[in-house]
Amino acid sequence: MNGRVRRRVLVPGEARHRWRRAASSLLRHLLAWGLGLLWVVPFAGVAMSALRPSRELLHGWWRLEPLTLSSENLARALDHPTAAMAQGLVNSLRVAIPGTLLPLLLGSLAAYGLLRSRSRARRPLMMGVVLLLAVPQQMVAVPLFRLMRDAGLVNSHAGLVLAHTAWALPWMILFFRNYFATLPREVEEAALLDGAGRWQTYLRVILPMSLPAVASAAALQSTWVWNDFFLALVLVYRPDLLLATQRIPLLRGQYQVDWGLLSSAALLVMAVPVLVFALLQRYYVRGLVGWTLK
Repeated sequence: MNGRVRRRVLVPGEARHRWRRAASSLLRHLLAWGLGLLWVVPFAGVAMSALRPSRELLHGWWRLEPLTLSSENLARALDHPTAAMAQGLVNSLRVAIPGTLLPLLLGSLAAYGLLRSRSRARRPLMMGVVLLLAVPQQMVAVPLFRLMRDAGLVNSHAGLVLAHTAWALPWMILFFRNYFATLPREVEEAALLDGAGRWQTYLRVILPMSLPAVASAAALQSTWVWNDFFLALVLVYRPDLLLATQRIPLLRGQYQVDWGLLSSAALLVMAVPVLVFALLQRYYVRGLVGWTLK
């Protein structure tokens, strides 16, 4: 009897609580959708400017009458006489692929060595790695240029790959070290008891178990290398070696701005990171917020 009376008294409170939760959830969803739409608007403008002729953009890309979709701007950007984006995309791939694979290999090896090393220098080395993460690129621009010039690597994609590798190693080491620490130690010890050396254990046990972390690091590093402008601006200035990101400002006319051409070039450069994100979205998010905190 007391229980029935208690339930009757609590029903109005529960109803108000549920209503507040539903209103709060609706408000959060509306806010999230609103922010998402605001984020998409600039990209929609770039896409519409790239795929429509210039005469339809005079009164704003958001006016959809008339609407004529064409690949003419994309073709002009790819074959531009002074800053062809086709060559720029090829050059960017020549830098992005080794600039991703090389730090992946070196960073994971260094992280495994630091994690399993019994040396007293391990802790100071990790401290040094963490401190290097705080160094801004602008601080190393001049010494990096002088170092590469003395080594004959200015105006060379190899020099840019080495610069990206060196720049990525601190966060790669920290990232893989944190992930390797979460792997079960028993599997590694079983491999060592079976006679495998450290190198074999790394290749046949640690690396296969770390493929999700490798995918995360590859997604982040490839995106950063592809979108890089600063290091390329410091180290590469020969016209035929310019990357895609360096060629976009060169498409701006001297007396007028061809927004269709600029938007097409931007769309071509954005396509690769968007494709990487679409294919590796799950690992991309985990790499940003997950394993780095363990």
